[in-house]
Amino acid sequence: MSSDRRVVVTGLGAITPVGNDVNSYWDALVAGRSGAGPITGFDASAFDCRIAAEVKGFEPASGFKNPKDARRADRYTQLAVAAAKQAVADAALADPTGLDLDRIGVMIGSGIGGLITLETQHSIYLEKGPGRLSPFLIPMLISNIASGIVGMEHGFRGPNLAVVTACATSAQCIGEGWRIIRDGDADVIVAGGSEAAICPMGIGGFAAMRAVSFRNDDPQAASRPWDKGRDGFLMGEGAGMVVIETLEHAKKRGAKIYCELAGYGLSADAYHLSAPDPEGAGAAKAMASALKRAAVNLDEVGYINAHGTSTPLGDICETLAIKRVFGERAKGVAVSSSKSMIGHLLGAAGAVEAIACVKTIETGVIHPTINLADPDPQCDLDYVPNVARQARVDVALSNSFGFGGHNSCLVLKRI
Repeated sequence: MSSDRRVVVTGLGAITPVGNDVNSYWDALVAGRSGAGPITGFDASAFDCRIAAEVKGFEPASGFKNPKDARRADRYTQLAVAAAKQAVADAALADPTGLDLDRIGVMIGSGIGGLITLETQHSIYLEKGPGRLSPFLIPMLISNIASGIVGMEHGFRGPNLAVVTACATSAQCIGEGWRIIRDGDADVIVAGGSEAAICPMGIGGFAAMRAVSFRNDDPQAASRPWDKGRDGFLMGEGAGMVVIETLEHAKKRGAKIYCELAGYGLSADAYHLSAPDPEGAGAAKAMASALKRAAVNLDEVGYINAHGTSTPLGDICETLAIKRVFGERAKGVAVSSSKSMIGHLLGAAGAVEAIACVKTIETGVIHPTINLADPDPQCDLDYVPNVARQARVDVALSNSFGFGGHNSCLVLKRI
């Protein structure tokens, strides 16, 4: 690995339940505004869970050069293409003049992929037979297609991959993009993730696992990380994208530099299909590895954007993991959960939350964890309850942990 190749963030893009661009998203987080509500995308009246954090007012064709192509894409791809277009424009890469497109790659994943397409096309198959299936069924369904289409839309011919690690997906897309750049195989990567699984199979499946909140009478209070009354996560949807590139490349082209992507760590719990390691050992290993790679001391870390799902086990295990890494200093580090407002974006969560870390470093504001009214005694860190906080943050961590025991951590650093 070419450790002398420093990697920086030069572009951001987001489609979220609280705003369809980065500034709207960030303003909502700082204000503590929830994007939760009753599900509107389908009739959920027969479901145990009838609430989610849906993207609102989204134009499916907004990211495509040819609007016809949007009709041949699943909603998760539509969200990805729109967020990527924002990030590419923010990084001043939309004009290919003078760019080596063979050195610009794309890494975009989805935890579930085209579930809406699968559900819709399966109904057509049952009702009308195989001859009526769409010829675009498979391309719309597969989890790598968003990455491929973003490459096609912008002509980026560098490495193009899609990591699929459940809720760690987009964080690992960013982290593996960092690794590819450091290895010298690309100069620029558009990285992130997208998810659109608020549909009968998605909601029904997670409800069957008892993973989601059933607080149907009060959706905006349903996602309540570290609160004693939490009963599961709130499903969200959306997409988050970052443009990362070498510091040298960014300076050469005069790009705006938000911060440095200084480190990346990952591990596996090797414990359970969906439950985290009860001692938080795997999550701690990912954080410690990321900090080591970033050459950052514990006392430099000012903020952790936690995985913070609002699940009974997950919140306790992440708290234990932070204590394992930071020891006595753990209670002196600000920790908050974006999911308290936007819900759990599954494969898109890591990227959207990494963007929150970037904005924290840029603005000097730490967004709150809302709905934290009665803290769980086993969750005793500084979770920035309910109100945003002014604070200079030079180093921020972004945690993402996925079903299957996939753990990842990104380190963002002021430059």
